[in-house]
Amino acid sequence: MASHWQYQVRFDVNDSATAESLGRKLPAPALAPLFNILAKHRAAPKCQFDAFVEYVAAAEEHGVENYPLYQWTKATIKNPANKEKYLKSFALYVDDREIYAKEIADALEADLQPLTTSGLVTRISKYDTNPANNPQPRQGPRD
Repeated sequence: MASHWQYQVRFDVNDSATAESLGRKLPAPALAPLFNILAKHRAAPKCQFDAFVEYVAAAEEHGVENYPLYQWTKATIKNPANKEKYLKSFALYVDDREIYAKEIADALEADLQPLTTSGLVTRISKYDTNPANNPQPRQGPRD
């Protein structure tokens, strides 16, 4: 039975220089295996820090009340340790879609797995849209 949830694959790279090359899509020889896998799956990396900055900017432009993760995201990007962490973390968009079918995510994750052995990728995660598996924004004021 096919899952009705959608998925996203994310990964972390080993260092800041690799992250910068990946984010700028620079043709570094060390990144060739990764770029080949991404091309095979029609996937593009999106730096998590950049995504957070864009989310905060959109919230501030359109009204923070419509962006339930605004406060958390803004605090995250202001923290230097978090900035360093999320600059090395990438979400994969497939065919320009942020989330996609489980079968697509599974295949992408499987093809990326060998890159953890080489050390290029330090972590691979797969997230789904099931609210039970994801933290939800707090309702109401903090006590």
